[in-house]
Amino acid sequence: RADRADVVADACPLAGFGDSAETRALLASLADLHADLVTRESAVERFVVIMDRYQEQPHLLDPHLEWMMNMLLDLVRNEKAPPLLVHLGFKFLYIISKVRGYKVFMQLFPHEVSDLQPVLDLLLRQDPKDTETWETRYMLLLWLAMTCLIPFDLSRLDGHLNSDPRLNREPVMDRLLAVAKAYLQVSDKPRDAAAVLVSKFVTRPDVKQKRLGDFLDWTLAMVSEASDRTMAGTVALDGALRSLAQLFKHGKRDDFLPYAPTVLRCLDQKKLTDSSQAMLRKLGVKVLQRLGLTFLKPRLAKWRYQRGSRSLAVNLGHSAVAGQAEDGRTDGRTLFPGTNGALIPCCLPITPCRIGRVTGRLPRELADDVVGSVLDCFSFQETDNAWHGGCLALAELGRRGLLLPSRLPDVVPLIVQALTYDERRGACSLGSNVRDAACYVCWAFARAYDPTELKPYVNPIASALVITAIFDRNISCRKAASVSDVNTPRQCGTFPHGIDILTAADYFAVGNLSNCYLAISVYVAGFEEYTKPMIDHLVTRKINHWDGTIRELATRALHNLTPCAPEYMANTVLPRLLAVATGMDLHGRHGAILACAEITHALYTLGCRICILIQKLSLSRMPFRDDPVIGEPAPLVSAAPCRSCHAQLLILYELSRYLTALSSAEVQGRCGCALALGALPPFMIHNKLQQILHGLQEACRVVRGMEGFTEARRDAAVALARVCVTVGARSQGSPDNVVCEANVAGVYEALLDCMGDYTTDSRGDVGAWVRAAAMTGLQDVTLQVAGSSPELLTPAICQRVMSCLAQQAAEKIDRYRAHAGAVFLRLLHSTEPAVPHLPHREELLSIFPPEEAESLNWMSASEAFPRVTRLLSLPLYRYHTLLGLAVSVGGLTESTVRFSSQSLFDYLKTVQQDGAALLQFGNTLLQIFRDHLHNDRVSVPLLKMLDQMLSHGCFELFVHEDSHPLCVELLALCKEEIKKSKDIQKLRSCAAVYCGLIQFQGNVRKLILVQLMLLLCHPFPVIRKSTASQVYEMLLTYDDVVDLAVLNDVTTVLSDTNCDLTTLRGYRNQLCDWLGVPRPTLLAKVTC
Repeated sequence: RADRADVVADACPLAGFGDSAETRALLASLADLHADLVTRESAVERFVVIMDRYQEQPHLLDPHLEWMMNMLLDLVRNEKAPPLLVHLGFKFLYIISKVRGYKVFMQLFPHEVSDLQPVLDLLLRQDPKDTETWETRYMLLLWLAMTCLIPFDLSRLDGHLNSDPRLNREPVMDRLLAVAKAYLQVSDKPRDAAAVLVSKFVTRPDVKQKRLGDFLDWTLAMVSEASDRTMAGTVALDGALRSLAQLFKHGKRDDFLPYAPTVLRCLDQKKLTDSSQAMLRKLGVKVLQRLGLTFLKPRLAKWRYQRGSRSLAVNLGHSAVAGQAEDGRTDGRTLFPGTNGALIPCCLPITPCRIGRVTGRLPRELADDVVGSVLDCFSFQETDNAWHGGCLALAELGRRGLLLPSRLPDVVPLIVQALTYDERRGACSLGSNVRDAACYVCWAFARAYDPTELKPYVNPIASALVITAIFDRNISCRKAASVSDVNTPRQCGTFPHGIDILTAADYFAVGNLSNCYLAISVYVAGFEEYTKPMIDHLVTRKINHWDGTIRELATRALHNLTPCAPEYMANTVLPRLLAVATGMDLHGRHGAILACAEITHALYTLGCRICILIQKLSLSRMPFRDDPVIGEPAPLVSAAPCRSCHAQLLILYELSRYLTALSSAEVQGRCGCALALGALPPFMIHNKLQQILHGLQEACRVVRGMEGFTEARRDAAVALARVCVTVGARSQGSPDNVVCEANVAGVYEALLDCMGDYTTDSRGDVGAWVRAAAMTGLQDVTLQVAGSSPELLTPAICQRVMSCLAQQAAEKIDRYRAHAGAVFLRLLHSTEPAVPHLPHREELLSIFPPEEAESLNWMSASEAFPRVTRLLSLPLYRYHTLLGLAVSVGGLTESTVRFSSQSLFDYLKTVQQDGAALLQFGNTLLQIFRDHLHNDRVSVPLLKMLDQMLSHGCFELFVHEDSHPLCVELLALCKEEIKKSKDIQKLRSCAAVYCGLIQFQGNVRKLILVQLMLLLCHPFPVIRKSTASQVYEMLLTYDDVVDLAVLNDVTTVLSDTNCDLTTLRGYRNQLCDWLGVPRPTLLAKVTC
């Protein structure tokens, strides 16, 4: 109740214009702040914020509009005011008119005779092409439209124009008309104001007599000549059509009827309905409607449906209305004189409000044809736009009494369908506008018809409205249906349980979707009129919805509604759901399976409740003797245990099929079966554990040809850990029942193998999904085993687990590095239970103190890598940590490369003078290179890391030793790595490593130069060029590689690599001679 009160308080409307004082002060300060750009823009933004508060209640501004306008007009009328201040004043006037509406606001403009000439002169001084001052021109046009209403002939304002022929002045009438024509052709907002000016000016008696025909000719010429395929033509058509619509709206029918056939023919020839511009089509329809109202005589149709007497004049007399009403039978030629009936087909694409206006002037037969045409829109071959327009048209016709009660049997079923209209389009759906319009139809009908007319249709309308108010996905539709619910019982008086339902499903309560599905639906379903319609709607419309959230809420709602109709659920709904669960629609299958589970659980719970009722009645020793206390639900009591046992037998029977499906050729089948096995309760795993573990372990392995089954391996790893946690651990237990000494090694082997899954595809490193699942599984299984049977955790298992986690914590992907770090610290800092045999526990606790575990941000490379690199000093962690660092240091992400390389070099500085420690580090590096030879995931970033290490002089302690083994081994491994390789990135990195190794002394230097000479004549030009550039830099860096006498010649040759390969070989051979290395020779091809 408190939450609801807060919502109501927040939604309370404003009581008045509470910003009056601030607005007055702001307007008064415009003269002082207009010169500064910053303060001027701040003032405009603040005024916009104030005005926007009253967008939904603009009438609150009415008492204050006059003084605001007067303050701004004082600035505008001041002759000494700078142009910038004038434009600022008009901008503020536009902001007010935008909120309140120009029709109301323009009436406050002063419109004395003395205002016409200054306003016109000020407008003529404006630049129509200035995009910064369009608000000024817009407001001046509206002001000019008001001054045109002065009740004097405009010729009186011209004075003695003809007395002095030397004065070349135009009459005011011509000047005004020229301004209006000019601004009808601009491309900004003043075009709309120009159309308003035309409607006020041209319809004046004096102007109409002299200029109406000429202006219409000019407008029709614009319509005929302009093309909607160009921007200029579209703008011209827009202005011309707006002016025509305003003229036929505000002008007298007798004045414009002679011109109407000509205008109609022009529009018919223009074919605006085929235009690609939606605005032109809309304006064309608008003009057609105005033409129709011009042709039709204004009269009230006698055949209209009237709900009682709604007019005081009708109640008192009836004479005025009855005298105007007619019910003549006529055809289109009589109704539309001068058109030969051509207007009738032109009026087909017309908007709902205009349909109501035109239909109200038609005889009954033609009006019924209009209704029939509207009903044709409600076809599933039509788009949602047709349904939307049809609903709005029916609401308008009903509101005006033009939809007779005899048509309700045809209309109501269509409206009920529209209330649930939802057409799927890809990953979304269309139809919220249709459902919202259908709610408006129900609201309009409830106010338009007598309750006795709607009584036969109240039940279907009520059910559809309640379903929309509770179960619609769109909040606006739910609120619209709730509002319609409020008005329908109020007007009809026959809404079943209307007051009770409206109390629970009011405008604010339906704002929360979960509350609607899970709470309000249960209350409303307590009324039997709504129970089955609500269940049927959920089953047919919501469990197969494209939105997964709606499907899940629908199934939970079915669970809650099951106690309201248990037999209907068991006998009718479940069979229907089972059929859907085996269908082709994926969304339907998902929703049906969830719904079956929820309904089955609800039926079981209901049976248990009845059993509890019997138990409590027996304990209470109630004096029942052969009375049917339980009644109908009794069969449910006996059926519940039988169904449960049958389900258990069925799952046990299907277990072997699940295990077989783990090797299915469909990845989704593997995923589903693996997760199903992971969700089994303990009693179903009993005596089947070894079989399940073996199947899941096989599913975790990467099989050649099936590397793409990444999701299946991920779910198998998840299921493997869940099964182990479910059954628990006992060292001397049976391998078919618990995790024990006989099967624990296989579990860890499978999960640790998953830690090495680096499968990639078009989505990137998808193997990371498997690694993350394996890390989570290792944490859960290790903590489970450590808590129940720690003797199962051998030192070898603990060492390998922690080493693999350290490797993942040193790798480049932030998310998975953070996950690995969190698991690593969880196992390290766990005390209940404590994980035994952790290698280097004390050193690890000094690196990762427990009190800093929460603050350490593993996602940040700047925080993670300085800690991780300290693991390199621990022998049992060095290999895996360096393996992870190699991938990070040689990666692509700038921040990761920077912080990981900096942390690595900081560590190497601590051991750079320790020969033994540096040699151990180098041997580990060589071992990683050997183990991952030709594995591009590791070898390429490892080469990049080697290049950085050599360029930073990390092995300077060894470079002076003649042919150090580290250099010799690295050279051999690099040669093997790039053998027959066409990977440009690898070749370039290897050339950089060669150039770094040149700093080592001894015969190995000549071997390195030979490899560089080979790359200088590589078949790939990019490799030749990059190698030449790197060798050039190498010779300048290490001056003892080549004799200084030939250094210039060598660098000159290296600078020219754009010649053909044959010429390059000659240059390369010359370089070999200068460097003192043997010339490479081509191997002869062996022929049979």
